[in-house]
Amino acid sequence: MKILVTGGAGFIGSAFIRMVIGETDWRVVNLDKLTYAGNLENLADVEHDARYRFVEGDIGDEALAGALMSGEKPDAIVHFAAESHVDRSILSPEPVIRTNLHGTFTLLEAARKNRLGRFVHVSTDEVYGSLPAPLEADESFPLNPSSPYSASKAGSDLLARSYFTTYRLPVVITRASNNYGPYQFPEKLIPLMIANALEDRPLPVYGDGMQVRDWLYVDDHCRGILEVLQKGREGEIYNIGGNRSLPNLEVVRQVLALAGKPESLIGYVTDRPGHDRRYALSSEKLTRETGWRPVMDFATGLARTIEWYRAHAAWVAHVRSGEYRAYYEKNYDTARWCAEPRT
Repeated sequence: MKILVTGGAGFIGSAFIRMVIGETDWRVVNLDKLTYAGNLENLADVEHDARYRFVEGDIGDEALAGALMSGEKPDAIVHFAAESHVDRSILSPEPVIRTNLHGTFTLLEAARKNRLGRFVHVSTDEVYGSLPAPLEADESFPLNPSSPYSASKAGSDLLARSYFTTYRLPVVITRASNNYGPYQFPEKLIPLMIANALEDRPLPVYGDGMQVRDWLYVDDHCRGILEVLQKGREGEIYNIGGNRSLPNLEVVRQVLALAGKPESLIGYVTDRPGHDRRYALSSEKLTRETGWRPVMDFATGLARTIEWYRAHAAWVAHVRSGEYRAYYEKNYDTARWCAEPRT
């Protein structure tokens, strides 16, 4: 089996490629633009494997996408590539529309023209929007995105589904909850808090910190995608959740406790616009049809993640240099931090 992976130098994509190369005899072609969040250091363990090939390029490049489909003749595509950060989409929405919508369209067209065997479109629980407790979204829940990022993902989900309905392209869609684990770029909650805590820097918490998220260890997510790739029914959507919902503030406190740092490092910043209060989804369909379920408990996964960041300080310093610093100062506006929750 040969698969084309888009965005394979990113956090989840690289974890998926490492798993595929390490646990199967498949061949992998990795297409990645190497934006700020793409890092080939994430794939150092597989870069010399004869079954792995890297191609630098944009998923929105029609000629490149067509050439890869016709030249490599992959059996399937696993489409991770996306502008995936909500805060960045609020500061500058154009890139998420260009990449997440037009890029997905370009890939779907190339797959259709080359009669691709399977197209796995990787999406997010954010497309369901904020849900009041105790509701959990199953795959039939209406889409209610709040940010330019989640709206672009909802749009790309619908576009992918339309290619199954209209052209019978064998599309399968996955929607996962918040991932965490090694190699995650330190702008998302857990890696940002870990990196700051290990450097004894303030930890920026939005608003009152009581936004609830479900946490999924990245390897559990990748195994779920493998199950969908091999067993998922064409035209279907599968949620992949971690079954561990926590308020952000509780996650931050657990990071500090495991890192041996004081809670006085917590600093509250003005909440971001349109910040969803609670995400929650059900993975019952995936478990029922494939037997998949998450195996990493949150306490163990978080401790393991902290130890990885502690042991890879050079990697963290490298990815946090340059453009990241300017973005951080602009987004979190350190001059306006305070010691009490912002309401």
